[in-house]
Amino acid sequence: MLEVWLRGPLPEVPPLLQPVAHALLQAREEIQELLTDFPASLLWQRPAGVASVGFHLQHLTGVLDRTFTYARAEALTSTQLAALAAEGHDDTDLPLTPDVLVTAFARQVDRALDQLRTTPEATLPEFRGVGRAVLPSTVIGLLTHAAEHTMRHVGQLSVTARVVRATHPQGH
Repeated sequence: MLEVWLRGPLPEVPPLLQPVAHALLQAREEIQELLTDFPASLLWQRPAGVASVGFHLQHLTGVLDRTFTYARAEALTSTQLAALAAEGHDDTDLPLTPDVLVTAFARQVDRALDQLRTTPEATLPEFRGVGRAVLPSTVIGLLTHAAEHTMRHVGQLSVTARVVRATHPQGH
């Protein structure tokens, strides 16, 4: 199967935002394939002290949510800040599974694609402040960062998932 960016333009996504959409869809596909039947017992393993598969999944979802929020010129909500603080931790009240985390990421990609479809290209160079310090960025800067940051973590997640599977073949 061809990579997403080689399958042609995505309907209704503005031309300048096609690469962002392609990267997010590629990430979703790779994560779904990589984590099919991934053992829940390995989700929080940290080989050589690197970030766990669970952390990467939570972080991927959270970063997309946060960067796209800033691109809309909105501040983060208390729910988003709580999710940020929870990244890398299993929820003991509702244990997280690979399927739950993969589904959450897939849904976040869907929300991001909906936002891309409705983002006018004319707004891409507009200033957007990031975080409490209102660090300078632009709409296109935030959306591009969301795509590249996502793919960076997909690469890290891919290696970590393969290492923990290889070193714990029974999933224990």
